[in-house]
Amino acid sequence: MLSLLHPLPLEAEGIPSPPQFTYPFCYRPHPLCQLAAKEVIEYCHHTPEMYPHEGKMFGVLVVAHKGKRYYLRAFSGIYNGSYHHEGFVPPVCDLQQGYFREEEQRIVDLTHQINDCSNEAEKAELKTLRKEKSQALQQWTFRQFRMLNANEEVADLLDIFKDAKSPFSEEDYINYKEGRQAEKPKPNYGIPPAGSGECCAPKLLQYAYLHGLKPICMEEFWVGPSQGNDMRIEGHFYPACQHKCFPILTFMLQGLKVEDNPLFARGQALLKQVHIVHEDDSMLVVYKPSGLLSVPSRNHGEVSLAEHLCSINPEIRLVHRLDQDTSGLLLAGKDIETCRRLQQQFVRHEVRKKYVAILETPLRPEQSCEGIISLPLSRNPFDSPRQVVNQRYGKPAITHYIYKGDRRIELYPQTGRTHQLRIHCAHPEGLGHPIKGDILYGTAADRLYLHAESIAFQHPATGEWVTFKKKEF
Repeated sequence: MLSLLHPLPLEAEGIPSPPQFTYPFCYRPHPLCQLAAKEVIEYCHHTPEMYPHEGKMFGVLVVAHKGKRYYLRAFSGIYNGSYHHEGFVPPVCDLQQGYFREEEQRIVDLTHQINDCSNEAEKAELKTLRKEKSQALQQWTFRQFRMLNANEEVADLLDIFKDAKSPFSEEDYINYKEGRQAEKPKPNYGIPPAGSGECCAPKLLQYAYLHGLKPICMEEFWVGPSQGNDMRIEGHFYPACQHKCFPILTFMLQGLKVEDNPLFARGQALLKQVHIVHEDDSMLVVYKPSGLLSVPSRNHGEVSLAEHLCSINPEIRLVHRLDQDTSGLLLAGKDIETCRRLQQQFVRHEVRKKYVAILETPLRPEQSCEGIISLPLSRNPFDSPRQVVNQRYGKPAITHYIYKGDRRIELYPQTGRTHQLRIHCAHPEGLGHPIKGDILYGTAADRLYLHAESIAFQHPATGEWVTFKKKEF
């Protein structure tokens, strides 16, 4: 055990431990974890077997042992071809040997037999056998991941996910997109997603519990280059994933004093910044601050602008929305007919919106100061809420931009895809310059510097064109 306990850097001596364990699904790295993460990244770049030829999520867990603080380090899944690397915690369940490998090889052999078989009846029997073996191996694997929590309770993955919704498989998603599967795949209930239990956070906590170590704080961060269109940045911290880790960590953190979701308290404070820019008999133009949800989310307890407006007048309905971290103007109707008329203008792309953003870095001299970005976007069903550029399956997304200098840029979306402006700025095939404070596609800051500054539309009651503006930065 002692060989996996790494002393914190000297700079950590004057940094107090947090009073409660850090909430793993929010973007607020503790200074102790930042120091440990920096050391891990340097170690990877200076150790041949750990050199990041491919990108991977890593994690650190600061623990207390016999009155002293140390940190544990881990990586998700397999790294550089192995589950095991010196100085990193082992997997919860080693799938590189024993029964799993033997059964996996039998399934591979069946696939070869199916490919070589010319008799359709025999091929059908082999496919049925392969499916049965795959399902049995999957169930066996889920039972081997016996997770611990701070109350010294044990639960395997099937127990943990029995009431949870899991995304459909990537194979089903691709088959549907490419037309080999007629029906759109549906989420699974009670079935853990592939790779559950192999992320760094569960590995770190499992090792700590097994060896009587007290968890203090934990964070995950990216090491190495991005993979495809995922746009991860080395050294940046990311929250634990929702679809695999949320049910697991919800169980594993039981018995620890964990801080509340910081977004809950922040939302209540942000409601004080909401104000009405315009109001008449049929509609409102409302200012939403950065950090406040437009509409309710699945995180119970987190407030939203829509709920706030409804508490003032139950008839008020938002007509559209902004990302939680984007500030700016939103339209709301006071009756169904007003909402319908405004929504039709959005559907017909008649509403004119202007956004202002501050980029992390200025555009390069060779880049055009004005242009059109066209990159099709789709959601990443396996890593919500992130979106990805997908030339094959993505929906059209078009943005007109005008660079004003000093990192300031005006953005005019011609379509309204989720995270469109953020990805069009950050992606290498777009501007290649993330918006300042973009926690998903760039670097965290005090806020996301993206603001819906003006909106123009036909008034739903008078038919006249009206424009409303609200400057932010």
